[in-house]
Order: sequence, then C-alpha cells, then structure tokens
Amino acid sequence: MSDKLIDRLPTPEIAGAVIPWFTPSNRPTEDRLIETAGLIEALGCELAFLRADHVRNVNSAILFSGGLLDRFAEDLEAHDCTIAIVDGALTPVQQRNLEQRLGVKVIDRTGLILEIFGLRARTREGRLQVELARLLYERSRLVRTWTHLERQRGGGGFLSGPGESQLEADRRMLDDKIVRLRRDLEDVRRTRAVQRAGRTRSGKPVIALVGYTNSGKSTLFNRLSGADVFAKDMPFATLDPTIRRIDLPTIGEAALIDTVGFITDLPTHLIDSFKATLEEAMQADLLVHVRDRSSTSDAEQSGDVAIVLERLEAETGLPLPPMIEAWNKSDLLSPDRAAALALAASTATNPPAVLVSARTGAGMEDLSRQIERALLRSARECGVTLGTQDGRARAWLHQYGEVRTESVLGDGRVAISVRLPIERVGQFHTEFPDIEIDS
Repeated sequence: MSDKLIDRLPTPEIAGAVIPWFTPSNRPTEDRLIETAGLIEALGCELAFLRADHVRNVNSAILFSGGLLDRFAEDLEAHDCTIAIVDGALTPVQQRNLEQRLGVKVIDRTGLILEIFGLRARTREGRLQVELARLLYERSRLVRTWTHLERQRGGGGFLSGPGESQLEADRRMLDDKIVRLRRDLEDVRRTRAVQRAGRTRSGKPVIALVGYTNSGKSTLFNRLSGADVFAKDMPFATLDPTIRRIDLPTIGEAALIDTVGFITDLPTHLIDSFKATLEEAMQADLLVHVRDRSSTSDAEQSGDVAIVLERLEAETGLPLPPMIEAWNKSDLLSPDRAAALALAASTATNPPAVLVSARTGAGMEDLSRQIERALLRSARECGVTLGTQDGRARAWLHQYGEVRTESVLGDGRVAISVRLPIERVGQFHTEFPDIEIDS
C-alpha cells in the first residue's frame, strides 16, 4: 500500500517541501514556513528545500500547474531527495499521480503529521490511536494504482460472475483491522472513565493544559508539577497524556494533565482516534490554554485551538470547562512588549490571563493563584445536614464534591461542609429534592 509509514533508514531521508497557496488570505507566513520545517525535522528528515508556491490554476489530477510541477521535479532531482512533501491537502488521485510524475514518495500534511505521531507514540494506548488514525487515512486513499487491482474471476466457467477485486479485498481487510482497533480503544476509554471516577471521588480538582503544538505545554507542566516529562522545542514532543499531582496554595492537592498539542488543519482522523484521550481535557474542572505570545501567529494559533475545542464539545456532547490562559515565553519578548502584555493580562477577564515563562519560572506563582481563583469561582461552599437514611446522598456528595468536614450531631444526624461545582448544586437539588442544601 503506498501510504504506509515511512521505513526508518540508518541515513536520514532527504525531503523537499512545498506549501501550496491559492489566495492572498492563505499565503503562508514566515511562522508557517518555520512550522513546516519543524515538522520535517521532527520526522528526522534532512530538509533540502522549502518554499511556498502560488498555485493559480489548480490541476484536479495533480494539483500543480505544469511550470510549478517541473520546477518541483527538477529541485527534487538536484538535491537527491527521497521524499516530496506537499504541506497541504492532497486527494488520493493527486498523491498517486504526483508519485508517478516525481518518482519519489509523496506525503501531504495529514500524512506528515501521522508519520510524526507514529514515531512519538510510546504507550500501548498511543500506538493504538496512531494505528487507527493511519488506517482511517489509508482507507480513504485506496485508489486503483496497480495492475493487480484488476477484477479477478470468481468460480469456474464463463458464466461465473466477477469475483472480489483486490481493491475491495484491501478495503475489507482495513475495515476488519479498524473494527478491532476501535474495540481495543473502547476498552481504553472505559479504563479512563474508571480512573476519572476515582479522581472525582477523591474530591481533587483536575486541570488540563491545552494549546497549539510547541507552545510550551510540557515545559509548563514540568515547572508546575516538578515532573520530568520530555519537553523539546519541536512539534508534538508530547503525544501520550500525562497526569501528575500539584499543590495549590489554598485548595491543596490537584491533578494536572498534559495533552497532545493542536495544530492548523489538525487531521480529522487524529481527532477521531484520540477522542478517548482528549475527553480527559473535556472532563477537567479547568482548562489552561497555553499560548506562545512570542509567535507572530499567536492569534491564528489561538483560533485553531478554539476550533478543535468546539469540535470536541460538539462530538463528545460534553460542555467546555472553564478556561484561563497562560501567556507563555515572556522571556523571548522585548521589555516593552512584555510590559504591555503584563498590563493586558492583569485586566483580562474573558478569559483571565497570566504572563509567564515556563522556561525561567517567571509568573508561576501568579498562575497558581489564577488557577485556584478559577477553580473556586466554579465551585461553591455548601452545608448539608443528613439523616441516617440519607446514605445515598452522602455517597453522592463524596463522589461529586470535595467534602471538607463531617460532624456528628447530638441527634445522630451528620453535618457536612462540601465544596461543589455550581452545576452540581442544581443536580443535587434534582436528585435529592427533600434535602436542603445551604449555599
């Protein structure tokens, strides 16, 4: 199959890359060129050349017009390239035709990101998710590329009907693998649900870091938790989600989750395959959106993160948790720019923001306080008095709230002080209408 993950060779692959653009509005910025170069570096390839090409007349069969395609082919040959990367979307037919015309392996943006994910996956869950994403991608790319796809005869004699084509057999084989992987990932999802229930019962709040890839989430995660998660200045340094304990000034213990980074045009297959993992963020008590404020594409990257979160909200049916922003990489800003952003962060309310540097540790105390304020804003201190017959209500409070104190009264009843998320207060009223709750 033409789209299997690239075999790793002792010597690095040599890649030539082009970013096609079609209108002035989607002309690649310098940051986009740097991002593409970073993706290719993350794949372990040697980058021979990278440029943006304006495709004025789209060729439905091969994307590029004749002159652009000839230039691409000449540059690939001149640099002895073994891979051609088109940092955009290619149809299966376009990819097949480009490979035939250029004489080298061709991968598009989705294929490039899948390759990196394939190298980064370390846990069984991560490998399952990447394999599912790859198979979904490959299934969409099954086209009649080879002569062995000619329809074979079924049965004997000239009256026998046509048998199953190789194309149909390949598709059926992939479908069987996809079903098995979905079943395995459903087991993972159930395990995660059990683990989440355990964290909920403990009453400890859960904070999830989200953001554009390479925004510094893992460095911030390490800074807040004292962990040693792999953090490097490259896209998708973190793939498998990690959970660590942190201590907040007043609330005390909380759980911090590091998640996979988002990116422009995040492949649909990846969102589908990583849904079990991304649900961790959707079911957190608070999201911390980590932004690289040193990037000239910060606003666009923030918009891309919002798009992915909105899609997750729609597909999972889970409401988006409250959010604050960590404006990261202040150490890379000029003094004037840093002062201006610090002032803007101090007055930001929707969402609240803190200017920080995960690398130097600047602003970490302010961030911890802002995390705590956001958690307390979304929770309410409540008092409940329960009788001996209210065991189910007591168990409910322990499961969905943080029970602060329990006191046995003289008549045998129990007075409970509990911190509940605001939405849980309404749920308690609905579940136990005969029990008064003071909030």
